[in-house]
Amino acid sequence: MNSIEPDSAVYRTLLESTKAIPWKIDWATATFAYIGPQIEQLLGWRQTSWGTVNDWAERMHPEDRDRVVNFCVSQSQSGVDHEADYRALTANGEYVWIRDVVHVVRDGEGNVESLIGFMFDITERKKTEEALLTLQKELEVLSFRDGLTGVANRRKFDSVFDNEWNEARRNVQPLSLIMFDVDHFKRYNDHYGHIEGDDCLKRVAQSLSSVATRPRDFFARFGGEEFVLLLPATDEVAAKAVAERCRQAVFKAQIPHADSPVGQLLTVSMGVGTVIPSATDDPVQFVESVDRRLFQAKRGGRDRIELGAA
Repeated sequence: MNSIEPDSAVYRTLLESTKAIPWKIDWATATFAYIGPQIEQLLGWRQTSWGTVNDWAERMHPEDRDRVVNFCVSQSQSGVDHEADYRALTANGEYVWIRDVVHVVRDGEGNVESLIGFMFDITERKKTEEALLTLQKELEVLSFRDGLTGVANRRKFDSVFDNEWNEARRNVQPLSLIMFDVDHFKRYNDHYGHIEGDDCLKRVAQSLSSVATRPRDFFARFGGEEFVLLLPATDEVAAKAVAERCRQAVFKAQIPHADSPVGQLLTVSMGVGTVIPSATDDPVQFVESVDRRLFQAKRGGRDRIELGAA
């Protein structure tokens, strides 16, 4: 393991002066013919400790080992040049990210003779990629969140609704939807001001979302003073019971509304719909039908639940 080629002194000097770590593996014996001395600075393992490919594999993160070893072996057996990223164990027990760039060398008959390549430290690059991925996820979460109330927004509702509609149709299960409208919210804003109006919507959202207790129950702000609660695998009787709990939750919040014709406390009107989707049903028409029931609840006196035909 002390020579890379008989006439390569100049090349060795050049290679060992870079941060890239050169190496060579003899395919027949699966042993290292050479590895650059830079390996000691990067991983802490002595240059002479790299005897076989087992040393390479054992100094790899357990979560990466099978994936990387199997990939590299299969690609090498096929004579295909390749790259692999993995976490390498340092002598002090930490991990750094490595990228191995591998070239397969064949003999005159086309058989694999050796592997030569370079190890690159890509730890900082991986940290940057992970930071960007985290930021991307955070931005995605924000794009699906209502900026005022903190609950899911209309965009997220549309996505979840499409998924639950398809799931309900596939499993022949009921899907229920409750639509809410804060009663006389314009009067509330005119009487208390828009800052208090914003706080009111936050309190309403908090009260209604507390009723969505099952993992797949989904609550969102639909727009303005309207909210929606999607209830998968829920029939009409159960949906009505949930709607009543929502009405009680808003009542328990005890939000004053001195200018409401309905009473001294803020109330909500609700439209409720249930469907077992079939191939001929239209999800948009279903939402519109529930919205019409909400309108009927408002026209019928507000602070009520409307389940009748829309």
